[in-house]
Amino acid sequence: MKLVLIPTKLETVAREILTQKGFTVVQDADTPLADLVKKQPDTEAMIVRSEKVTAAVIDALPKLKVVIRAGAGYDNIDTKYARKRGIDVMNTPGANANGVAEEVIAMILAFYRHLIPGDTTTRKGLWEKKNYMGREIARKTIGIVGLGNIGRLVAQRLLGFEVKVLAYDPVIAPAKAAEIGAEMVSLETLFSRADIVSLHVPETPETKGMVNMSLLKLMKNGAVLVNCARAGIINEADLRTIKKEKKLGFCNDVYPEDAPGEKSVADIADVMLPHLGASTHEANSTAAKRSAEQLVAYVERGVTTYVVNKGVPEGLDEKYQQLAYHVVQVGRHFLGVEQTVRQIECSFYGDLQQYAKWFLPPIVAAISPDFDQAGDPGDAEAFLASKGIAVNIRPTDEAKKYGNSMSIDLVAGTAETMEQASIRGTITEGNIMISRINDFDKLYFLPEGHSLIVVYKDRPGVLAKITAACADANINIEDIRSPHDSKTATMSLAVLKTNKAVPSETVERIRRETQSAKVVALSIV
Repeated sequence: MKLVLIPTKLETVAREILTQKGFTVVQDADTPLADLVKKQPDTEAMIVRSEKVTAAVIDALPKLKVVIRAGAGYDNIDTKYARKRGIDVMNTPGANANGVAEEVIAMILAFYRHLIPGDTTTRKGLWEKKNYMGREIARKTIGIVGLGNIGRLVAQRLLGFEVKVLAYDPVIAPAKAAEIGAEMVSLETLFSRADIVSLHVPETPETKGMVNMSLLKLMKNGAVLVNCARAGIINEADLRTIKKEKKLGFCNDVYPEDAPGEKSVADIADVMLPHLGASTHEANSTAAKRSAEQLVAYVERGVTTYVVNKGVPEGLDEKYQQLAYHVVQVGRHFLGVEQTVRQIECSFYGDLQQYAKWFLPPIVAAISPDFDQAGDPGDAEAFLASKGIAVNIRPTDEAKKYGNSMSIDLVAGTAETMEQASIRGTITEGNIMISRINDFDKLYFLPEGHSLIVVYKDRPGVLAKITAACADANINIEDIRSPHDSKTATMSLAVLKTNKAVPSETVERIRRETQSAKVVALSIV
């Protein structure tokens, strides 16, 4: 591998490292990428930042073997198409984390001490000292939503201000959070107790709009919300309503698009920046250095640690990895997505046992949106260890004749409130099926689209109340499965496939009218 294309303004350290190793490097940040790839058809490796590496770009480079994103996120690269073409995609996770963490602190200080308006008015010759009475970070309570690379650094940096750190992360174990001085609490507790809330979660179907009226109304009067994560996490209309009522502060660095133009949050943001979190010389340099070093290790020693679109081993039907993902998704929702998973127990039957480790990436991805299900089994094990989650792959008894199926148990909660969800799944006629939830067997429902799961004491009339509540909400029921508990026969499980998501008020009505032990609405893409 000789020709490396860098179509972006990356620190020169990457080019210097690669050149010293004998690579030919073409770095051009001015020519449009579509034109650049036509000029460099022999490119074998690319290092990019936010440039979009589409199928068309990939097709224009027949010798391309690897694309490295100098940063953590890689949604600007068509990873699935790259895999079809046998191209590895890598990232450099954590390279930008400190830059974002420091920006969070800078924004809080700027808001608390009125730095931006103070600078503006003083430059005009005014002296408005009496208008800018500020606040101190010291001894405040900080709430951090998401303890990934950035969230952990924010906690560690702010502890120097003698603050109390609360954290919410449904994946990380409390003992791991305690190591960095954070107390794990529920999302509701965090929003109600924190003076400053900082968001550090990716935008997924589960997190989109998660900061809405129900959480915002819990915030203290005068509390501050900081978003350097993703714009879609906050329900903007709800924030606009509550901000005025509670005099909340709002610092923002993220938008639906990184582009010029009017920003919809301009009327409610007290401090707003053009997505500058990773825009530091140090972060740029670190990402550049790491991307070059990873490319050298990839070429010289075959190191694939940071490949994010790894394929599946020969002989394994990729659909079984999707099955593992869906089984855990059902288990997580059955327990409650706000619950912290402590332990994972897995049994893989039939031919699947030999591929056991390859099911870890989709299992971890279903638990945490921070992990890509196309990742490496070793990375999955390391991720679980970093979160304090124990995993055990159990030996199986083939005499049970379960065929190619899998059972995955999730254990969540504290020692006093421990709860377990045991889910078995298989593939029937090409369809992913959930065959058992806890002791409710012979279930066989398709875990796709919208569903409602209800666990209740078996008695006449319960299903009628459930369907009536759905009908009143204009929800059409497409299928119903209702097995008894295979051990006691005193409890029943109803799984309803619905044409749209079941709203929380309908869930609450069903729980109240049926006195059910559990009512869970889930939507799985």
